[in-house]
Amino acid sequence: MFPALPPMAITIGLLILSNIFMTFAWYAHLRNLADKPWWIAALVSWGIALAEYLLQVPANRVGYTVLTLPQLKILQEVITLSVFVPFALIYMKEPLRLDFLWAGLCLVGAVYFMFRQPGIG
Repeated sequence: MFPALPPMAITIGLLILSNIFMTFAWYAHLRNLADKPWWIAALVSWGIALAEYLLQVPANRVGYTVLTLPQLKILQEVITLSVFVPFALIYMKEPLRLDFLWAGLCLVGAVYFMFRQPGIG
């Protein structure tokens, strides 16, 4: 059999998948259901969000065994932006903006502060 994946790899994999679902739940209706009433978009989004939660809850439970809560949150935010930018560019056909780079650099700083050695600062 294959050796078990480390908790960090499981957490990252599940968070990537859950963020793909959540990004579609939050924003795809703007493109695909723009001509439908808002409540239809909400129902479709809730269905997609259920799949997101079925991945996100175990991701956070596994991740919390090796990460602090703030580390888990920052990891999720980095993954969110990493999923959102390709979604915005490819699926929603948004123009590439320098703001994506600046936001990414801010997240790099957030990662540094959350993952640096405990007891510093």
